[in-house]
Amino acid sequence: MYNIVYSQGGVCLSDGFFADGISAGLKKDGANDMAFIYSDVECVVASVFTTNKMCAAPIRHFRSMGDFKSNFIVINSKNANAMTGEAGVEDIKEVLSTCKDSVKNPIMSSTGVIGVRLPKAKIIEGMKLFDLSKKDSNSASKAIMTTDTFAKEIAFNVKLDDGSSFNIGAIAKGAGMINPAMATMLCFITTDAKVSKSDMQEALDEAVKTTFNAISVDGDTSTNDTVLLLANSKSGAYDKAAFAEALFKVMHFLALEMVRDGEGATKLVTYKVTGAKDDKEAEIAAKALSDSLLVKTALFGEDPNWGRIASTIGASGVEAYEDKLKISFDNLCVYDKGNIYFDAEMEKKCAVVMQHQKFTISCDLGIGNGSFKAYGCDLGHEYVKINADYRT
Repeated sequence: MYNIVYSQGGVCLSDGFFADGISAGLKKDGANDMAFIYSDVECVVASVFTTNKMCAAPIRHFRSMGDFKSNFIVINSKNANAMTGEAGVEDIKEVLSTCKDSVKNPIMSSTGVIGVRLPKAKIIEGMKLFDLSKKDSNSASKAIMTTDTFAKEIAFNVKLDDGSSFNIGAIAKGAGMINPAMATMLCFITTDAKVSKSDMQEALDEAVKTTFNAISVDGDTSTNDTVLLLANSKSGAYDKAAFAEALFKVMHFLALEMVRDGEGATKLVTYKVTGAKDDKEAEIAAKALSDSLLVKTALFGEDPNWGRIASTIGASGVEAYEDKLKISFDNLCVYDKGNIYFDAEMEKKCAVVMQHQKFTISCDLGIGNGSFKAYGCDLGHEYVKINADYRT
């Protein structure tokens, strides 16, 4: 048995980890735009990256390093260093060559505009401002924001039955170009658990399926999506089941925070699909709902247009039948196996549900035991405004 307890501290809660954010002049308003995460001992590293074929230079550089340990991540905002070719990778090597002597096998991660070379001089000068003794996870989380409206961080202390304990914490960014493949997001997770790389990667691969791979803001997949998990083993404690659950809690929380912060979003919606032929078909249907522009705009208008829900499921390619389908807004059933309960009174009740910041749309396909939850948000005028002038 074990007990997972929420704690403050983000990536700095884990023993031996440090972080901070600084301003290197990348953002016009002088806000923090670079961050670091540092461990005073080397860490094993697990990772998950974008499925976009045009993956950015930081991901290509990471993959070129093979199997390695690291104790340092530098992150910059405002520039994705994507679609910059081999020159983008060489720029990373030049930047990282200026790291302090205590840094081993440094990793670089970037977010921002695609197709522009890194402002190396500013980044190198910014790195000189890093104080590796700082423990300010919140400052680091703010520094990596782009169109995010709030910082995203979380941490837990995990107490084991034998009296030992370990910590796990994370920071993340993401608000647009969010698609379940992963989302356009950066997430950095630290732990002092004494966990092997194989266990880390296994737990990360499993957790991402129902967290970052289950959310959608706009259906676009970024070039830079990155999840990095660093473990320095300093607590000496570990339990496989406890670690897997704590990691899931970290990732699930941050995934929902990204949807809640979706560009211009006003609603966080859970799409719960049950009764599918199998889990894969449930996943396909749920993600189709979270991606649908017609569904998203109905959410924005607070219009309980259940016909769009049914149509999207039917178009998703999964096995589905009109006489088996059931659709509900929270606990309000509007359609059940051919019976329509959507009269004027029901429409008013459903409209009230859709005014909530959080609610669930449930779809029972009535075929098998497959189930999946996807998460999405509405899409409105503010999203268009933000992305129409993103580069300016």
